[in-house]
Amino acid sequence: MLERPPATRVAALCLLLAGCVPGHAQPANGDAGLPVPSAAQAASPGAAPVRDPDLVRRLEEAARAERAAGDRPRTRHLNPDGSARYSNRLLLETSPYLRQHAHNPVDWRPWGDEAFAAARALGRPVFLSVGYSTCHWCHVMEEESFEDEEIAAAINARFIAIKVDREERPAVDALYMSAVQLMNGSGGWPMTLVLTPDREPFFAATYLPPRDGARGGRGTGLLTVLRQLADAWQQEPARAKELAARVVAAIRKEADGADGAGGGQAPQAAAISAAVAQLAARFDAAHGGFGSAPKFPRPVELELLARAASRFGDAHAREMLTKTLDAMAAGGLHDQLGGGFHRYSTDARWRVPHFEEMLYDNAQLVVLYLEAFQLTGEQRFVEVARGVLGWLDREMSAPGGGFASATDADSPGPDGKREEGRFFTWTPAELREALGPARGASAALCFGVTAGGDLEGRSVLHLDERASAAPAVGAPACEALRPELLAARAKRPPPLRDDKVIAAWNGLAISAFARGALVLGAPALAARATRAAEFVLGPMRPGGRLRRSFRAGVPGQPATLDDHAFVIQGLLDLYEATHAPRWLEAALGEQRVLDAHFADPRGGWFLSADDSEALLAREKPAYDGAEPAGNSVAALDALRLAELQSDDALRARGEGALRALAGKLNLAMPALLAALDFSSGQPLEIVLVAPAGGSAAALEEVVRRTFVPNHVLAVASEGEDLTAQRKLVPLLEGKKALGGKATAFVCRGRVCKLPTTDPRVLKAQLQPAPPPPR
Repeated sequence: MLERPPATRVAALCLLLAGCVPGHAQPANGDAGLPVPSAAQAASPGAAPVRDPDLVRRLEEAARAERAAGDRPRTRHLNPDGSARYSNRLLLETSPYLRQHAHNPVDWRPWGDEAFAAARALGRPVFLSVGYSTCHWCHVMEEESFEDEEIAAAINARFIAIKVDREERPAVDALYMSAVQLMNGSGGWPMTLVLTPDREPFFAATYLPPRDGARGGRGTGLLTVLRQLADAWQQEPARAKELAARVVAAIRKEADGADGAGGGQAPQAAAISAAVAQLAARFDAAHGGFGSAPKFPRPVELELLARAASRFGDAHAREMLTKTLDAMAAGGLHDQLGGGFHRYSTDARWRVPHFEEMLYDNAQLVVLYLEAFQLTGEQRFVEVARGVLGWLDREMSAPGGGFASATDADSPGPDGKREEGRFFTWTPAELREALGPARGASAALCFGVTAGGDLEGRSVLHLDERASAAPAVGAPACEALRPELLAARAKRPPPLRDDKVIAAWNGLAISAFARGALVLGAPALAARATRAAEFVLGPMRPGGRLRRSFRAGVPGQPATLDDHAFVIQGLLDLYEATHAPRWLEAALGEQRVLDAHFADPRGGWFLSADDSEALLAREKPAYDGAEPAGNSVAALDALRLAELQSDDALRARGEGALRALAGKLNLAMPALLAALDFSSGQPLEIVLVAPAGGSAAALEEVVRRTFVPNHVLAVASEGEDLTAQRKLVPLLEGKKALGGKATAFVCRGRVCKLPTTDPRVLKAQLQPAPPPPR
């Protein structure tokens, strides 16, 4: 295996390139004599005035539109009239994250050929910064460094600066995250890289403080790093390019290794129980979850526990699942008033969260809590799911029917200064002001609000066990306080919302509402899923090809594997919830695009399409993190479609992905283990046929209340509906309502049970197959 490039400590890099000593480098000299790039505004420090009249015109128009909308420039550098002193090309973008940086003194450019052409023409390296709009440390680095005029001048005079929204360009993010991980051993956001004009990285880091010793540490600051890297590039560019070539070779070797990790061997179901055993070894029996702080709600791990509890009858898997879900729901990770979940918990007890709220987290958690209800019959899990669905519809709905991406962790306090968690936290005095003295005291007991608080005297609301046991309060009284507190909180300045619509995350949200509609028998939830699906398949699909994102009326970059796979999953769930064949037709159409443009002949799918922008390497996702990998979801999609269509070619694609990625079939890819569970577990084919003008509601009620993770479902009424669906679902062929009654047909492994009209018999037929050897 190719030796990994050196770690990106400045010492190692300087010794390799120029022999400098970190913290003692001399300031760069002669900057005024260097060629300078076009800048968005003449006043930008270290940058030349804009000479392109068309760019000047477009920037002026964008600035006028910003003022007309009443948007205050996000910068501390203001003219006396309140207008921004600096502007750059990001003002022309639609991404909220990019626009957050549009008035930095840094002369930012968006990712694209124009920026790299400028770097080649000027012989400069590229300073690449990657983040996203709700990233707390991205905000910190912006305020500390990118708003600093001295640091901006150092960037503008000797680099071409590019800013990337990772959520808009996941393929770019994945590629350069590989570089950060190879060079550092770990990664995260903000990502900070320096590239050659040919896009090859020779320096990679995450957050850097602005100057040496900042934040009380001994680390080298960004300003020193910039000067050392610029000097090294100017003095010995060949050595920087040599390091960059080694990094790229390592990235390509690693990407190629993911393509055949399984050696073509068919994976075994024993991998599922082995992964569950790994989770059990890390389980926190006191507080739920796995390991110590910080704790992330990784839904794909918990869903695997639900499957193990069902398929293997694993009581400990069930206990780990329910303990964790209960602890998460009771803690500060769960917004006790609004219903959504925050990004992660900073402590082991799920008490104090990092406060950003992500669409992808919440959509997956809806499905997970619904499955816990099906598995246990416990109504409390339904209430949590309903709360999250309510938050998604109320707070995250975007114009046109889609869902916005995220809300920020920070929000303004009374002095206008942005503070993490300010919107969500309370003091006893604020509770008394909102509810009066007596009820305010009760609320403090209900939700654990104290004078000392959790964050600088402010408390994160959580369910305090003492309140339920207190005769004067009790759980019903606590519940009754929520609406008034929610109304009082709504008067506060809210966190910023990233309102771009991302196809993949909307696919997860469609699944959440569709599964909610099915499990809860709630047509309104199906209607909300339908609106989102129509938006994704309409405005987000100009020219018939799905786009990654949509904002301000503008479709974004071409869709990735994740976008297609997650949307297909959502459409399949919507078909099963509504029985409308148009959603199955749409899922099949997206599957054809996926197979035509993303499939790897060796098995699985690449992250980017064969006709999209060519990057240094073509990534093949093989890790399930906060979001499942596109390959995991796509494999299960193909297997579900294969069952509905009786299509062996689709089944072969799904199983091919399992073979290709068999080496990753462990806790690195619990969502791919779900696909393995489906493939090896003889999925049930469930068909319900109602008489013309009649209903199969009693049989549907059995299906919706039973946890059957490995199944496909088709429901039709005799007549036109059955005729239309037969064209897409061969399982419906020859099926009819027996004796004029709604009838269930259940098959497993192409062996069918006797048809039944009795819900009790159907319940017995839906029980799990005998577990395989463990």
